Amino acid sequence: MNNLMNNRLAGIRWGLCCLFRDEPIRFGIRQAAHLGRFDRSRQLALLSATILANGQALEAAIDYCGRNHIDAFRVNSRIFPLKTHPRLGYQLAELPDAAAIAATYGRAGSRAAELDIRLSFHPDQFTLLASPDEDVTARSLDELLYHAEVADLIGADVITLHAGGAYGDKQAALGRLAGRIDRLPDAVRSRLALENDDRIYTPADLLPLCAAASIPFVYDVHHHRCLGDGLSIEEVTERALATWTKEPLFHLSSPKEGWHTGNPRPHHDFIDTDDLPPCWLPLAITVEVEAKAKEVALHRLRHDLMSCGAIS
Repeated sequence: MNNLMNNRLAGIRWGLCCLFRDEPIRFGIRQAAHLGRFDRSRQLALLSATILANGQALEAAIDYCGRNHIDAFRVNSRIFPLKTHPRLGYQLAELPDAAAIAATYGRAGSRAAELDIRLSFHPDQFTLLASPDEDVTARSLDELLYHAEVADLIGADVITLHAGGAYGDKQAALGRLAGRIDRLPDAVRSRLALENDDRIYTPADLLPLCAAASIPFVYDVHHHRCLGDGLSIEEVTERALATWTKEPLFHLSSPKEGWHTGNPRPHHDFIDTDDLPPCWLPLAITVEVEAKAKEVALHRLRHDLMSCGAIS
């Protein structure tokens, strides 16, 4: 492993993302087409049962992380299935198991706090605050409000979002994004962080907006390597750190087909230790590991880092 032999891990909080590969911990979903066949009472009963089971799975996930020295967990955005669906959406109070759900998720959050396990969310790519379409923006706000509602239940402190499309005029899109961030409810805005992507928005595009709007910047180093902007990893790291008033959160992944052949964007099952920036090692940051092999990849990464002496 390059450049890491003389370093020691000082403060990286390793994060697992959403799902498990080998552990028997599963989060249920509901399909709109199937659910739509039932009357409203049955829909709510099915949704309620799934959400309660997902809360219990979240408790199991947090306990697993605690036993295995994993100090952060990104919660699956579909943990409340179809929450903002235009026909099938619902409020927590409508669910038959509302009280048990609130208690279960609250218990999961308390357990995470007890174990010092950081919880976060990352809504999907269809949550777009920069869109010129007001309907898309309204649906995106509903999605963010949903994430904030569950974040309140479990104590999650970050909702990571991509900037979205450029819509033919990147600067105009960034202006819309800044304006809409400024009008967000505090439950969303206080948790919102922006992440660079691998096709449109680089760190150089987003860092000025983050600094001006007092929004944290989630540095995805894989995306930056795919879509460069003239800034070095060290420079972006330093500038990203300056946007945070709480523990910074970064993303790490490796390319499925390597850096020099094929398309480097898709994620590998595992992490190549050479893809971890050496300048991150001494930092007190959360690094969410975006690898297809999930908990297996995280365990292997830490084993590899210990084997080469990068961490103790």
